[in-house]
Amino acid sequence: MPANLTPEYKKAEQWYRTATTDQERLAALEQMLSTLPKHKGTEGLQADIRRRISKLREALQSGSKRAGRRLDIFYVPRMGAGQVALIGLPNTGKSSIVRALTGAPVRVADYPFSTDRPIPGMMRFEDIQIQLIDTPPITVDSAPPGLVNTFRGADLIAIVVDLSAGQIEQIDACLAYLRAHRLLAQGDEGPEDPVHRLTKKAFFLCTKADLAQPGTVDTLKEFYPMGMDFVETSVNTAQGLGDLGARLFALLDIVRIYAKPPGRPPDKEAPFILKAGSTVMDLAGLIHRELANRVKGARVWGTGVYPGQYVQLHHRLCDKDIVELHFD
Repeated sequence: MPANLTPEYKKAEQWYRTATTDQERLAALEQMLSTLPKHKGTEGLQADIRRRISKLREALQSGSKRAGRRLDIFYVPRMGAGQVALIGLPNTGKSSIVRALTGAPVRVADYPFSTDRPIPGMMRFEDIQIQLIDTPPITVDSAPPGLVNTFRGADLIAIVVDLSAGQIEQIDACLAYLRAHRLLAQGDEGPEDPVHRLTKKAFFLCTKADLAQPGTVDTLKEFYPMGMDFVETSVNTAQGLGDLGARLFALLDIVRIYAKPPGRPPDKEAPFILKAGSTVMDLAGLIHRELANRVKGARVWGTGVYPGQYVQLHHRLCDKDIVELHFD
């Protein structure tokens, strides 16, 4: 019986062939399986795809040789409330921004390619820290092969644009790279699409604003009506640097929650970080997985409630809420 493969399957198969990471390959294989016609003629192909999916999942979970035991210099362990990776062409000011905001030992130089591997630094924002990652530059024609792994692990991507010259070339090169590696949504996939689940939120981090021609950013917004933020900064004048923490916090779409043991004051030294829209149940699971099965409700001090109001497990928490969990 002929397989009669669909165009959707062939598209997923092509994605699998061009994938550069195991995470991409796994998502592509899952898409292939979901779009493969299910009949006797495809039973062998179904079994082969399931075998490859199983093998990749085991490799990713256990760190087997297939996933790679060698040190990956492009992998940066996530720290703080969120991880923001910077992408840009040579000499766009990535290293200067990271050093100014975090004090990380990045190399700032007037010559290109002075950064040869990702360098993380921690930026303080109120009572949390946000991790910024300076990365090796890309060009119109090339990029370090493993660099995609840095962006795959990040929560947010900052597309760094030097406002002093050549903005269109810079933006087009970065967008082409991100789209080629399926790091940005194309607009034709839904939230449940495996491709969509691999995409990242991004914004334009504009540097050297003190050297820009008036109206440059407004013109760029017209050229790129993508709904992405344009944040103007200058290391020389400190323009935008003081507000950047709040902007990153908003773009990360997270909330800070302070846990309060019964009869004691809340712990405001180390807030729990959750995605915006998270519930009391989500908080319990974050604190300890077993707690999610025992929690019955909570008292909350914060937004949209009166002080100490008792709420149910589905209650959505807001930034800086104080929560006292109650158990069976």
